Amino acid sequence: MTTADTPLVASDRDSVARLVGFGTFVASLLVTEAVIRIGWLNRFIVPPPSEIVASFGRLFTEEHIAYRFFFTAGECLIAGIMVTICGIAIGVLMQRYKLLQRSCETWVAAFASAPLVLTYPLFMVIFGRNAWTIIMMGFLSALPPVILKTIEGISGTRKVLVNVGRSFNLTATQQFWKILFPAALPTIFVGIRLGLIFALINVVGTEFLINFGGLGQLINDLAERYDLAGTYAAICFVILVSVLFFMALEKAERWLRPVD
Repeated sequence: MTTADTPLVASDRDSVARLVGFGTFVASLLVTEAVIRIGWLNRFIVPPPSEIVASFGRLFTEEHIAYRFFFTAGECLIAGIMVTICGIAIGVLMQRYKLLQRSCETWVAAFASAPLVLTYPLFMVIFGRNAWTIIMMGFLSALPPVILKTIEGISGTRKVLVNVGRSFNLTATQQFWKILFPAALPTIFVGIRLGLIFALINVVGTEFLINFGGLGQLINDLAERYDLAGTYAAICFVILVSVLFFMALEKAERWLRPVD
C-alpha cells in the first residue's frame, strides 16, 4: 500500500464508522418505538420516538425555541468571554508565583469537583432572579479547568524553547508572549473547551432550576404542563446543541494545535 492510499483508507474507515453509528442510533429508536407500542414500556413515562420527533415542529412554531436558543447562547457567550479572560489571567499569575500555585492549585482542583449548581439560591440573593445569576453560575463552574490547563500549558513548555529565548536576551515579557504563551495555547484551549462545556451545562441547569431564561426554562415549562413529547424533544434539542458545540470546539482546537 502506498502512502497516497493511506488517507483514502482512513477516510473509508471514518465513513463506515459514521454509518455504523447512525445505523445503531436509528435501530435503537426503532426498538424503543416497538417496545412502547407493544406495551412493555409505559408511554406515560417515555413517549414513543415518533411523537418526540413530531413535537419538534411546534417547539419552533409555538414555543419559540430559536429565540430561547439564542438567549441561552448569549448567556454562554458572556460567561465564556469572562472565563477566558479571568481564567487565563489567574492561571498565568499562579504559574508565575510558585508560592501562590502551591497554596491554591489544590483548592482550584477541589472547586472543579464541587456541585456549584446547588449554590444557586445564594446567587439569586446576590444578583436577583435574572440572567446575571445564570451567567455567574456558568462562569464559576467553567473557571477551574481554564486555570488548571493554563498552568499546565505554561509549565509544560519545552526547556529548549525557553533556552533559545534566553540566548536572544529576551525580557520576561517577550519570553512570555513570544515563547511561553504560544507554546501553551493548545493546552489552554483544551481548558477553554472544557470550561465552555461546563458553562453550557450549568447555564441550562440553572435556567431550569430558577425557571428563567432560554432552553432550561422551556424544559421546565413543558414538564410542568406534562407535555412529555415536547419535554423529551426539548431535551433532545439541548443534547444536539451540546454535541454540535463540542464538535465545533474540537475542530477549533485541532486548528490551533501545531502540526506534529
